[in-house]
Amino acid sequence: MPFLGACAVPHPPLILPEIGRGEENKISDTINAYKEVAHWVVANNPDVVVITSPHATMYADYMQISSGARAQGSFANFGHPELSFDVEYDEEFVQQVAKAAEGIKLATGVLGQQRGDLDHGTMIPLYFLQKAGYRGKIVRVGLSGLSNIHHYSLGVLLRETANKLNRRLIIVASGDLSHKLKADGPYGFAEEGPVFDKRMADCFAKGDFLELLTTPSKLAEGAAECGLRSFWIMAGAFDCLEVDAELLSCEGPFGVGYGVARFTPKGENSGRNIGEQAVDSHKKTMAALREKEDAYLRLARTSLESYVLYHKHIEVPDALPEEMLNTRAGAFVSIKKAGQLRGCIGTILPVRDNLAAEIIANAISAGTGDPRFPAVTEAELEDLVYDVDVLSEPEPISGPAELDVKRYGVIVGSQDNHRRGLLLPDLEGVETVEEQIAIARRKGNIGPEEPIRLWRFEVTRHE
Repeated sequence: MPFLGACAVPHPPLILPEIGRGEENKISDTINAYKEVAHWVVANNPDVVVITSPHATMYADYMQISSGARAQGSFANFGHPELSFDVEYDEEFVQQVAKAAEGIKLATGVLGQQRGDLDHGTMIPLYFLQKAGYRGKIVRVGLSGLSNIHHYSLGVLLRETANKLNRRLIIVASGDLSHKLKADGPYGFAEEGPVFDKRMADCFAKGDFLELLTTPSKLAEGAAECGLRSFWIMAGAFDCLEVDAELLSCEGPFGVGYGVARFTPKGENSGRNIGEQAVDSHKKTMAALREKEDAYLRLARTSLESYVLYHKHIEVPDALPEEMLNTRAGAFVSIKKAGQLRGCIGTILPVRDNLAAEIIANAISAGTGDPRFPAVTEAELEDLVYDVDVLSEPEPISGPAELDVKRYGVIVGSQDNHRRGLLLPDLEGVETVEEQIAIARRKGNIGPEEPIRLWRFEVTRHE
């Protein structure tokens, strides 16, 4: 069988003794497990090792595979230029994956700006592999902001390519777990951190790739992980295969989670069609969300869907709650896809006849006019989740003491009132008034030392 298996490994630079200078001894379980999987890789004598790395080139809507004949890299940025690498890429493998991806319209290949130097998410696995004696070719794969199914499908394609070219393939999924395990760690603590790491450890130990693939986006975001998409690609290579799964270590003494696991295919199993099961699960989740939509969310969704599908602005429906037809207010419509923001546009003060008209216009603008994102396509509509925030009339305040990040949104204006930045209340990751004002300043292109004027407002949130 050309596909030999895979492993999940972390990539903290301090794991290398030259950089850790003794600190690496605190993660001795991780190091021993890393050495074990590296020797396992070498013992299987692969023709090519695919390394998926969160620190390779990353695009929101494209999974890039590094191209070219060779690549170099070093840990000069960490004070150790002598720790250097020069590797050969498997160009034929890369070209075949890109060609096959184009054939099935999977957004992956060698397009985009190529980063010639190796990233540390690739070099740390290489360090252990080369110490164990590996001298073969590699393929480096970047991650993206695309969905779990996109990444999983790339894993399927990697295995199919190995079969077609008769390459003995091992996949190394490089990625740390949560970065939020300890209050005194470099990234602080979040309650999602330990929950995420336990989930990953259970998934690794059991080979439960459906649980891996359906990890809630809010959990992953709150945990500030960096490896989940790597693991999704790895999981795809085992589609419809039985898996022998081994969790070799999982620890996080520095506040960042490090997991090492090994996975070996054990024959076909049509019941492990994890990709199809994840798609079905997603459809059920979206159907349940649609059933729970109130009139505000339904109007926002219907408005954008009509515009994308038929290029038409819908009329304000008669069968709406009275407050939507007879009141005027500013409103923001936010759109998310796979847990990631896909667009957000709103009005601070009402500019249309009623709140319903405000929502209709702002939903279309959020989906097609947010300059941070391309316009929503027809294929995306079924995966979109909507929030509608209805704003109270902003009131001027004398200073930050009159703000509360959970209760009030803020508008920061320049003294000449020509520039304004707005931030909604109760946003994930915004914990202090100082953070709230700083973000609103940036959104309004107002310098950190410029005098400002402040307004506050409250929000009725529909989600």
